[in-house]
Amino acid sequence: MTKKITTIGGQALMEGIMMVGPKRTVAAFCDEEGNISTEEISVERLTKKYPILGKPFIRGVFALIDSFRMGYKALSISADKLTEGDEEEELTGIDKWLTEHLGDKITGVIMTIASILGIALAILLFFFLPTVLFNLLQSAVSGDIAGWRSIFEGILRVGLFVAYVAVIGMVPDIKRTFQYHGAEHKTIFCYENDLPLTVENVRKQRRFHPRCGTSFLILMLVLGIIVGFFIPFSNPFLRTFTKLLCIPVIMNIGYELQKVCARHDNLLSRIVTAPGLWMQRLTVKEPDDKMMEAAITAMEAVIPENGEDLIK
Repeated sequence: MTKKITTIGGQALMEGIMMVGPKRTVAAFCDEEGNISTEEISVERLTKKYPILGKPFIRGVFALIDSFRMGYKALSISADKLTEGDEEEELTGIDKWLTEHLGDKITGVIMTIASILGIALAILLFFFLPTVLFNLLQSAVSGDIAGWRSIFEGILRVGLFVAYVAVIGMVPDIKRTFQYHGAEHKTIFCYENDLPLTVENVRKQRRFHPRCGTSFLILMLVLGIIVGFFIPFSNPFLRTFTKLLCIPVIMNIGYELQKVCARHDNLLSRIVTAPGLWMQRLTVKEPDDKMMEAAITAMEAVIPENGEDLIK
């Protein structure tokens, strides 16, 4: 029997994995000796605190915000665990100044700055740059190619995203994170297939899952191409600003579409999920046994007793 679940998901971390259930969110970490420890991630979800935010075509944005909040806290814990036991070195210069003024908050501050810089770079590369390049192309060729703007920008964004993921996937630490991603998917598949959560059973499962965040990102990029046809501006700043305003709409549509595809297995749903499943070949790697043990530990901690995770 195959279960259809919607309220259990996960996220790969640095040397760990986070599983999100309807009641609890638990992260499991594996140290260098292979010991597995768990931490409960206590973040009150906006979609639970304010039920109106959990309504269809509203919940997509806030579900993603909740995911970021929980992931941010889990990543902070993960970063702290990675530095546990390290011998303290004498700090000098800016490191000493930051430690003296920020103390224990330094990890959070650094992650916040990194997040802001990451968002700024993403806006520049995925929104501003494609418009500028198309404007240059349009001025260089004869004839009217304005109708191809959204397709050009969309294909360029997808290409940049694929290239970025392929490059960072070569970094050993990121590759291990992608392996934890695989452990997450395999464990969820094992649970959905109503099999005992053992390493042997998890190992046999598929790596690629249609409800994956990677699939959601690809779906958003594809929907962005469609929305781009209705944005009349060619000015890079104005067009980028308009696209940013459209992101909540795209996120909500993509979220609902992904939920529909999770409920139904037919030709249309397979077509919609195909690009995301292909992209997961880059972001979801085969895990080792210890990674699967960590995923199982986190999963067992969040499985509800009353079937709240099942699609009725």
